[in-house]
Amino acid sequence: MNILFQKTPIPILRCFNFTNRLIRNGSSAITKKDVKKEGKHARRNQLKTFGKYVAECIPKYVQKVHITSTDELDIMVVPDGICCVMQFLKDHHNSQFESLLDITAIDVPNRIYRFEIIYIMLSYRFNSRIKVKTYADELTAVDSVSGIYNSANWPEREVYDLYGVLFANHPDLRRIITDYGFQGNPLRKDFPLSGYVELRYDDEKKRVVCEPVEFAQEFRHFDLSVPWEQFYKYRTKQEALENTQIEDSKTKRKK
Repeated sequence: MNILFQKTPIPILRCFNFTNRLIRNGSSAITKKDVKKEGKHARRNQLKTFGKYVAECIPKYVQKVHITSTDELDIMVVPDGICCVMQFLKDHHNSQFESLLDITAIDVPNRIYRFEIIYIMLSYRFNSRIKVKTYADELTAVDSVSGIYNSANWPEREVYDLYGVLFANHPDLRRIITDYGFQGNPLRKDFPLSGYVELRYDDEKKRVVCEPVEFAQEFRHFDLSVPWEQFYKYRTKQEALENTQIEDSKTKRKK
């Protein structure tokens, strides 16, 4: 008989916190810090074991398994195998990462493959979170995982809009944040902070117009008394020479 449908009262077991009792009694056998360290160490070992397991199951596509300093598992995957790895992590009974939380990217211009694409996944069954990483350049497209995770549709469009990363087989790959006709990708390292165009309201035309950004020289010059003006790096040549001459005269007087 199911215990939920029993009419007799169920005895309640009292749980005692032995850790707090030992701490209050002054015993050095077990402390809260020891319990936290043991739990953290066990969690880290579990992540290592699971990372090795994934690498052994898909050795063709998994390049590297890394445990971060914050005890998070990162799996580096080749671009050709991103769909295979994501399908494995979603459907395998030992992983069950059924939720794709977000997709983001990092731009490192000095690399051959300048874009690092990061997939953040969550398993409700095992209460764990991992990151799957792959890489791409400006011209090579990465396979879309929107057919595996429906939640990947908009994040992939966001990465395409802000970084310019192409996703193959995406059902509707177009900009999602910036305006129509926007030039460039705002989160790239080579994108100027001021942008290329500016929007303003024209009183004569009675509408919003789009014009190239123009900054007058006086608007970029700030004559303010701030701490970083004291460094040699931010002085003009004339100011640097004057300061060196004053310092030399002071040293001569001391001698």
